[in-house]
Amino acid sequence: MMNIDVALIFADRIGVFVFALSGGIAAVRKEMDLFGVVVLAFLPAVGGGTLRDIILDQPVFWLDDTISLWLAAAGGLAAFFLHKAIEAFRPLRWADAVGLALFAVSGAAKAAELGHGFLIILIMGVMTATAGGLIRDVVANRDPLLLKEDIYATAALLGAAVYAGLTALGIASSYAFAAGFAAALILRGLAIIFHLSLPKPRL
Repeated sequence: MMNIDVALIFADRIGVFVFALSGGIAAVRKEMDLFGVVVLAFLPAVGGGTLRDIILDQPVFWLDDTISLWLAAAGGLAAFFLHKAIEAFRPLRWADAVGLALFAVSGAAKAAELGHGFLIILIMGVMTATAGGLIRDVVANRDPLLLKEDIYATAALLGAAVYAGLTALGIASSYAFAAGFAAALILRGLAIIFHLSLPKPRL
């Protein structure tokens, strides 16, 4: 299996691009100009990871990994120039789901590598996956998916928990990473397909 450090870099870069794509599509739907589309693409692409690294007192990942910045810009440009083709496949929620699953587990893995406990691993996984999207939705004046779609942060929580639980049991990080990613993506996918949500209070 792939070394976990290589897997983390690979996952972060894929997540950056698909989150940038979702941010760019959201900007296009708001009829923003090219600059606005690229800026909004950056928010979900690097926002969650930036906040994670600041809280964990680690170097912000994109300072050394400038490829992530190029991928974020590429996602925004792709959304701007190819939005008609992309929209035909209704990719926003699915691109977001892939990014959510990748970032949830990569955020959890980074916290685990630094020796943090189970609760911190969960928090960092959820934060990495959702904070950038929350910023994107606020800037785009959209109802935040984090608050509107209950099986969103919950899917990130599941992915991080599966990763943390399996590594605590001594399962290789690469296998735990794959299992956590699959768990988060499957739960989010089921929520999209079947419109699942957590119970809400009766008013």
